[in-house]
Amino acid sequence: MAGTAPGAIMDEDYFGSAAEWGDEADSGQQEDDYGEGEDDAEVQQECLHKFSTRDYIMEPSIFNTLKRYFQAGGSPENVIQLLSENYTAVAQTVNLLAEWLIQTVTQRTERLPLSPSCFHLLSGVEPVQVQETVENHLKSLLIKHFDPRKADSIFTEEGETPAWLEQMIAHTTWRDLFYKLAEAHPDCLMLNFTVKLISDAGYQGEITSVSTACQQLEVFSRVLRTSLATILDGGEENLEKNLPEFAKMVCHGEHTYLFAQAMMSVLAQEEQGGSAVRRIAQEVQRFAQEKGHDASQITLALGTAASYPRACQALGAMLSKGALNPADITVLFKMFTSMDPPPVELIRVPAFLDLFMQSLFKPGARINQDHKHKYIHILAYAASVVETWKKNKRVSINKDELKSTSKAVETVHNLCCNENKGASELVAELSTLYQCIRFPVVAMGVLKWVDWTVSEPRYFQLQTDHTPVHLALLDEISTCHQLLHPQVLQLLVKLFETEHSQLDVMEQLELKKTLLDRMVHLLSRGYVLPVVSYIRKCLEKLDTDISLIRYFVTEVLDVIAPPYTSDFVQLFLPILENDSIAGTIKTEGEHDPVAEFIAHCKSNFILVN
Repeated sequence: MAGTAPGAIMDEDYFGSAAEWGDEADSGQQEDDYGEGEDDAEVQQECLHKFSTRDYIMEPSIFNTLKRYFQAGGSPENVIQLLSENYTAVAQTVNLLAEWLIQTVTQRTERLPLSPSCFHLLSGVEPVQVQETVENHLKSLLIKHFDPRKADSIFTEEGETPAWLEQMIAHTTWRDLFYKLAEAHPDCLMLNFTVKLISDAGYQGEITSVSTACQQLEVFSRVLRTSLATILDGGEENLEKNLPEFAKMVCHGEHTYLFAQAMMSVLAQEEQGGSAVRRIAQEVQRFAQEKGHDASQITLALGTAASYPRACQALGAMLSKGALNPADITVLFKMFTSMDPPPVELIRVPAFLDLFMQSLFKPGARINQDHKHKYIHILAYAASVVETWKKNKRVSINKDELKSTSKAVETVHNLCCNENKGASELVAELSTLYQCIRFPVVAMGVLKWVDWTVSEPRYFQLQTDHTPVHLALLDEISTCHQLLHPQVLQLLVKLFETEHSQLDVMEQLELKKTLLDRMVHLLSRGYVLPVVSYIRKCLEKLDTDISLIRYFVTEVLDVIAPPYTSDFVQLFLPILENDSIAGTIKTEGEHDPVAEFIAHCKSNFILVN
């Protein structure tokens, strides 16, 4: 426990007795001051019964009980005898055992004649580890035996915040205990109050996953502010790390979702950082949708849709059903081809754009040919039109790229969704596809189309080319669009980890080498650390053929050159230094890229194991 002596693991001021948290004695009865009309003998008997319970001297209610007993004329000798006889010193015994363990560890080689087996068990164990072991075991017992009814009753007896509670929340170990208890017992008043105390003490950044924080507006607003600031300060990597817990907290209930989205909607209007907040709000909306929650009406209400009721109705209907339909698309098409169209922001809803990806790029998707141009126009409009606003008034609207974007979307739709075109026909159209992929919205559509196509079980079984055309398109997407690098790597990882049982062993190895080639290309386009991190994990998990790791290393050494960043060296060098890698990469002549890289790193970097 931080801030305490090593042996002070369990203190009576911290915890009271085990009966206070467990179910060994019912200490949850309300202690009332001795009042008129009570029979002295009954009061004395009741108090004596409590004094006879184990470790009652450790109970917070001891002083109230003593007061009632003496007011009823009780004898001090009985109190002293009962309290002393029933004092088993649970807390003090734990402290003593912990101190013995620590003494055993610190003096094992100097004074204690330990057997070899005992020495082996204690070797390398620090006193802090002994303390943590005792604390963690105590935590598990408290979680197992915690009774929220008794906790609430003990809590109300104090009439104020117990001193031991304020001491507990000052330490990380016990705050973590309260977080776990609060998750398991969301209706416990004592735990709800404790969560608020933790927030008041400035630790709101720790409680993003505690559901009880979502039931108190004051606590929730603090946690939301702290979590949002943390995500905004850390960039894309921090967003991926913290977003799941943040989204889970926001989506705890309708009230938390509405409050958080309303706040982010206001912040999104700010010039500085507004776009980043809007991105987070959209990711949270996607999370809610994936969990089966229909938050479309809240999304529309917080945007500009309220000023356009017809558009709002059409959008709401399609978002709720999760599918586009010609009638609602026609309504939007008429509005966005008029002289005074609604704001483009109205249709820039990620969930809405995903529906266009499915309708226009998913193999086998059926779309009414009479309405196809309307679908394409709305998607291209959302992707290409630029508006300038000042003081909530649109100053200008730029549609210069609308026509070319529409043409590119239509061209790729006709090529990709034509079931009569095979891989050989697509090779003949590669130059056209490459030109169209330069449009970001088309690149996203092609990426989705490739994902759907190559995920078919029999796709690779029917391929004869070393690099199928669909995988070649991923290289072009990686070259043209840096923002799509994460999605490309995600698809490559999915394919790399898929069991292609329809292929023989050698064919599977060749396919995985082809996928590694795509990863190396992705690395060459600037997406370095995520690619190397993934291969490093493959090596550590020991679930990947070592020859594939060697192949990746060889290919990477062929495309890299100094200077290197320290982050890259810390990730890549351990792969090279692995005994299964460095000693087995064959080199021709005197040139040894592995040795050269290792020598360069050791001469230019301070390496941390």
